[in-house]
Amino acid sequence: MKPPEHLTVRGPEDVLGFIPHSLGYWPAGSLVAMTLHGNRLGATLRLDLPGPATLADPRDYARTVRDYLAADQNADGALLAIFTNDGWTEPPGTYRGLLDALECRLDAAGMPVRDAWYVGDTYWRDANCTDASCCPVPGRSVQTIRDSMLNAEMVFRGSSVGPAPENAALPAATISGDERAAILRSEAAWTAQLDRRRGSREQFTSLLALWCSVLAREAGQLLPANDLAFLRASLGVPAWRDAVLVMAAAGTPAALAGAEAFGIFDDGCSMAPVGPVPFGQRAAGETAGTGAEPVNQDAAGMEAVDGQDVPGYGEVLLGLEPEIPAWHRLNSLDGVLQQLSACGGLPGAAALTGRGWIAWCRGRGSYAAAYLGQALEEEPGYRLAELMLELVRRGTLCGWAARKEAAWPRFEPDAA
Repeated sequence: MKPPEHLTVRGPEDVLGFIPHSLGYWPAGSLVAMTLHGNRLGATLRLDLPGPATLADPRDYARTVRDYLAADQNADGALLAIFTNDGWTEPPGTYRGLLDALECRLDAAGMPVRDAWYVGDTYWRDANCTDASCCPVPGRSVQTIRDSMLNAEMVFRGSSVGPAPENAALPAATISGDERAAILRSEAAWTAQLDRRRGSREQFTSLLALWCSVLAREAGQLLPANDLAFLRASLGVPAWRDAVLVMAAAGTPAALAGAEAFGIFDDGCSMAPVGPVPFGQRAAGETAGTGAEPVNQDAAGMEAVDGQDVPGYGEVLLGLEPEIPAWHRLNSLDGVLQQLSACGGLPGAAALTGRGWIAWCRGRGSYAAAYLGQALEEEPGYRLAELMLELVRRGTLCGWAARKEAAWPRFEPDAA
């Protein structure tokens, strides 16, 4: 992130107050590690706390933490916070050996630990202070974190802290029974039309034009039912689903070039493309129509393919290319996919998988796992969700999330 202003950290309460905003929820049973660039906060990493067997020899766990933090190549220090109610109120505590191993590994890697804390539901304290006059047992009230100046400023700037993804249903668009039935009827009509055009280059181009116009709309706007139905139907085609993800992150040239490379087009498929008219081409007050209809779209809003080098699908989906993704489009896509997931079914699973991929790109593994798990509940065996969930469970970082200059700019300010 390279914003023009920054937040001021006045003490440990501010650092600890920043963590839930960075993650989106208050962690529990977690190690949170933050890199430092001089006196600025860098990347935030959350890992489940290890069990007794690992605590008995935490060296491998410490190496894993070191390797993750080393992805922040500018890091010259680290902060650690252990969020748990267990094993720390009586020094040295259950996690003393873990902290020692972490400090040893990070110091050797050029990221010395400058501070470490224990945080429970009610109390928190410095993990390295044993002076009862300044660090009394069990510690200071957690309310001092919630009342910190930085936490207040984050709330003022619009940031919120929600429930942990594993403890609450992730938000989905709400829809009435009648609306759902109407969308599914329209979706079935669009699906029948699109199935006959899977190999059509013109249909693919028309489809991307509509998605471009949708992503260019003002955030939070609800889509008309017929548009929702068409977009859901388009996600039922895996090659088109992948193209939408790639287009949002890397632009239409990458989506088009990848589709050509995969050979999805059939020159013998010459049927006229169908779909709602893109928003940018609609007259004031014009609706999207109510059924499957031919359209004549000129791909308004799409970047032209001018022969320049473009990244492949694999590079984009792993966050390796482009150097910095189009976060504004990915943020917009996440909101659209939220609406598309409301009616469930295979398109709902595709939408949830897309949200899981975006969460992974943002470096929010817990949310990614929750979305991908929901996708597999909706459509057991959904392959892309299975593959993505395996990446998340292995702890694989998205390439963009591993680099500060490319990482999701959730906050406008830096913290210093």
